[in-house]
Amino acid sequence: MKYVIVIPHYNHHRTLRAVAQGCLAQGLPVAVFDDGSTPSPEKQLEGLPVFLKRFEKNRGKGAVILDAARWAAQEGYTHLITVDADGQHNPQDIGRLLQASRRAPHALIIGKRRFSKEVPFASRFGRKFGGFWIHLQTGQAISDIQSGFRCYPVEILQDLSFWTRRYTFEVEVVARACWAGFGVVETDVSVAYPKDRVSHFSVWRDNLRLTVLNTYLTFRALLPIPHRQYRVEQTSAPAVKLSFWQMLVQNLKQPGNVTRNAFSAAWGIFCGSIALPGIRQVFLFWGSGWWNLNKILSIGFEKFCIGPFVPALCIEVGFFMRHGQWLTEFNLTTLGRQFLQRVVEWVLGSLVVAPVLAACTFGVVWVIGLMLHRSVCGRS
Repeated sequence: MKYVIVIPHYNHHRTLRAVAQGCLAQGLPVAVFDDGSTPSPEKQLEGLPVFLKRFEKNRGKGAVILDAARWAAQEGYTHLITVDADGQHNPQDIGRLLQASRRAPHALIIGKRRFSKEVPFASRFGRKFGGFWIHLQTGQAISDIQSGFRCYPVEILQDLSFWTRRYTFEVEVVARACWAGFGVVETDVSVAYPKDRVSHFSVWRDNLRLTVLNTYLTFRALLPIPHRQYRVEQTSAPAVKLSFWQMLVQNLKQPGNVTRNAFSAAWGIFCGSIALPGIRQVFLFWGSGWWNLNKILSIGFEKFCIGPFVPALCIEVGFFMRHGQWLTEFNLTTLGRQFLQRVVEWVLGSLVVAPVLAACTFGVVWVIGLMLHRSVCGRS
């Protein structure tokens, strides 16, 4: 593996030289990609052995990182480490990113900043808020998706397609790396927020962009359409794009997916059985995203619970719970005039039927999945 440090730069003239010097001290090549600063940063970098590429117009941090990835691939680098030019990152922590990257060569490595009480409230809140959304979108608990201190495998930036090109790019790339199977790993790093630190974050404009992006990513995450997957090994061998059939076989080969698929089916049955029309769909999609379930299975099994069988079963159980006997008369009185009573029994009965059916579904799908797993692995 071959690493290069990339410093995306935009009007951080006061801190750029110190950041570049700190990065050079780590023994890796350093490249500065200037995103239309005024004036050009040649003076700040004078005498330093760094590669400088400058754009005349500001295009956004995401565009800079993607361009840096294309350059890195041409130069034979496999990974690029991004360090913000504002001085908040300690270049000595680059070693932590390198260690994590060598253990997981295909994963996106994020430097998780150790926040203290001196860190601005907006940064602390933004980190928790972003962590909630990425968990919903990918099912993975990632605590610092806004950190710009990262180690990117060049293949992630080249193989995947991205919608955004500015500040929000760093959020989008995390979601897409998780979806594609590359994975995300966090490692603790220090952070400093000088009082005179220059920030280009626009409260209104960038928060609006984040809102639009999170809306898009959330809806995409909830769609029962498989994400493009890659097979990655714990070696430096390139990741391989999988066909639909290869994705299916890989799903069956992984032991953890047997339980995941069974839980997915059980969650669909549970949400379909519980007597909360309209609201249960919200729970279905929320749980599918939060636990990173197989949405095709969850939504498919939820459809099995569409009336009349499951609602009727819930009413029967609810009636028995209230009266100690089964409902055997179905006429205008029991189904018409006593409609509200049947609704109460439907809700009450579903509290028993939903978990029982879900447990049974989990067991059946788990056994079938285990048999398929052994069959597929036996032919490999």
